[in-house]
Amino acid sequence: MDNSTLNLAELAKHLTDEHAAWELIESIRWPEGPTCPHCGWEDGAYYLGNRKTRKGEVSPRRLWKCSHCRKQYSALIGTIFERSHIPLSKWLLGIHLMSAGKNGVSAHELSRQLGITVKSAWFMSHRIREAMKLDPLAGMLSGTIEADETYIGGKRRGSGRGRPGTASHKTAVSTLVSRDGEARSQVMERVTGDDLGKVLSSNVTPDSTLMTDEFSAYRKPGQMFAGHETVNHAHGEYARGRVTTNTVEGYFSQLKRSIDGTHHHVTRHHLPRYLANFDYLYSTRKLTDGERTWRTIRQAGGRRLKYDTL
Repeated sequence: MDNSTLNLAELAKHLTDEHAAWELIESIRWPEGPTCPHCGWEDGAYYLGNRKTRKGEVSPRRLWKCSHCRKQYSALIGTIFERSHIPLSKWLLGIHLMSAGKNGVSAHELSRQLGITVKSAWFMSHRIREAMKLDPLAGMLSGTIEADETYIGGKRRGSGRGRPGTASHKTAVSTLVSRDGEARSQVMERVTGDDLGKVLSSNVTPDSTLMTDEFSAYRKPGQMFAGHETVNHAHGEYARGRVTTNTVEGYFSQLKRSIDGTHHHVTRHHLPRYLANFDYLYSTRKLTDGERTWRTIRQAGGRRLKYDTL
């Protein structure tokens, strides 16, 4: 099976057979053969077979031994799956559901679909979102980049429209969307010219063209790029030829509908992981659900997340 044919129908046999689930995870994580997570050695791994459980049953856990450092390991070491008591077959279904759900998947929905507790589903969903995070080695955005900010949080009686103040209960989020299709979002403590400049300089190449609204905080950072075009929303201008921020505005619309309709409430502490989830779904929207599931599993390595961290 390859990533182009991996859909729910093809995945079904791996959801009912735990041994098949382990083989699928190995094939995705190690396409060229086992790699030791302890020392990185790729040659000469010894397959130790499947151990027996206390009940005398053959465990689906597949153990390997490194010929270099002599340590034992499995495909789960150092991944989001490590030390989880949830069967891998349920992990596969959970990853597929979260990779296919355009509006996100709540912990309660995962709990119902997988037959696990809400607490376990909540922890699982955050670990899957951890695997969806942008690769730290990902390159800079280039071309035409739309930048804007929004505020996530419930409404407070008596609060007006516009950008909330620094003492607001809402959380500021800055998002960059490339016209090529990638989105990058992050939580902002303050929305100032200096802070927006740091976000832009660390994510966008200087030869790019920046598109923003008339917010004055973008004036100075905009000078770092080959071009900076603005639209004046205050005067009812939303597009002037190719100059527009409608793409990033559309991203915010989907983000807020998903948070309000699926998750209902997201705390400031966990918001970055939810943003990574929606950035990932947006940036990979041209992939099939199977390709997105495959990619999520491929990114599971080096992303172990402990409950204490949450």
